[in-house]
Amino acid sequence: MSTKKRKIKKLAQHFSSLASFLQDKEKKQKPTIMDENEKKEIDEKEEELKESQATEEQGEEGKAEEPEAEVAEEAEAKDPLKEAQEKIDELNDKYLRKVAEFENYRKRTVKEKAELILNGGERTITKILPVIDDMERAIENGKKTEDVETLREGMDLIYKKFMSILKGEGVERIDTEDKDFSTDYHEAIAMVPGMGDDKKGKVIDCVQTGYTLNGKVIRYAKVAVGQ
Repeated sequence: MSTKKRKIKKLAQHFSSLASFLQDKEKKQKPTIMDENEKKEIDEKEEELKESQATEEQGEEGKAEEPEAEVAEEAEAKDPLKEAQEKIDELNDKYLRKVAEFENYRKRTVKEKAELILNGGERTITKILPVIDDMERAIENGKKTEDVETLREGMDLIYKKFMSILKGEGVERIDTEDKDFSTDYHEAIAMVPGMGDDKKGKVIDCVQTGYTLNGKVIRYAKVAVGQ
């Protein structure tokens, strides 16, 4: 039942009570002049009716304000458990995304590394192939001629071409002529005594040439050192 209907019902009850009281008085006495007690009693009934009406209005206003206050309190006091669960779900989603991204990165890196190992020397080998062609032609020409000098010149050209290709790839020979022995570049395989004081600690002979690749030693030069 709505608030307005309840107010109307209460007022109807009070007026009905007052009407019944007046009817009882009319039955007992003649409807001429009211004495002071009757008038006083009627006034008390009317006052009681007004107070009851005011009390009911205040009660209805209080009841209307209570739901609004409860809604405001519920909005302010959010369930901490629900809030924590939302935060956990958010962090879990971020974690799963990061794991997926890292797994994709790892697979891609492994694949690239495998391809580099298998095909890393492709560019260098492609450059060396023409040298092999020159050597094959030199071998065929050597079968047709007895001119040793011509063969020597041909081999010399092939060698220089090959070394030029290696230099372009960062390969350099380790120089050993009249150099002080250094464990950073040389490997001593023999000590030669009686070479004089000026030859002590010097490289006397290079048995096998050493090489560096972009500044890093890939093969030490095997040398004989003066003692």
